[in-house]
Amino acid sequence: MKQNKLLVIATLLAVALVAVVVVLMNQPTEQAETAAPATTEHVSTEGQPTLGDADAPVSVVEFGDYKCPSCKQWGETVYPKLKEDYIDTGKISFSYINVLFHGQESILASLASESVYKQDPDAFWEFHKALYDAQPASQQHDEAWVTVERLTEIASETTSVDVAKLEDDLSENSTVLEQVSLDDGLVKEHGVQFTPSIMINGVMLEDPFDYETIERLIEQGTP
Repeated sequence: MKQNKLLVIATLLAVALVAVVVVLMNQPTEQAETAAPATTEHVSTEGQPTLGDADAPVSVVEFGDYKCPSCKQWGETVYPKLKEDYIDTGKISFSYINVLFHGQESILASLASESVYKQDPDAFWEFHKALYDAQPASQQHDEAWVTVERLTEIASETTSVDVAKLEDDLSENSTVLEQVSLDDGLVKEHGVQFTPSIMINGVMLEDPFDYETIERLIEQGTP
């Protein structure tokens, strides 16, 4: 009886997620592949998860996708240096914006991250890291690993969110769908073509792993 109940719940969540995917994928904006070239306008980070000094003269923004192996690599190699040199010292603000390049799983992970940020903002970055850590080392884009069960498990281990509310946010009843849609709009507005994409004071890096350029652009914007 218990197994049947769990099966029904899982089926309902799957159907609900399809509805969410349809809503996002049918926004009346252009797809990322045909978006305009990146501008040098600063990215609006209002309402986005942000570390460092919000009033810092330099804004660094990562456009990332939890399904992206390169994003995982960037978070393990470049981000720790950026945090030590510039975030922890208050020289920059660092914000994260969701990208939905890999379809249903990207959307599901984004909804979960937005739900965590809304419910327990102080725990967002721990959840964020844990979610990337959960990405299989040998992941291919078509390898499914982002599930409701995995997301709620990670959230339970790293945050104090209401899991039932989190599950609700992964359905058509989501209260964070608008924020995920807003992120998708920023991706298109700024012509993001790949992940991770890093923008420093509105300048898109050609190579997000080029730390010398990151340092140079930050220092140029620092009084």
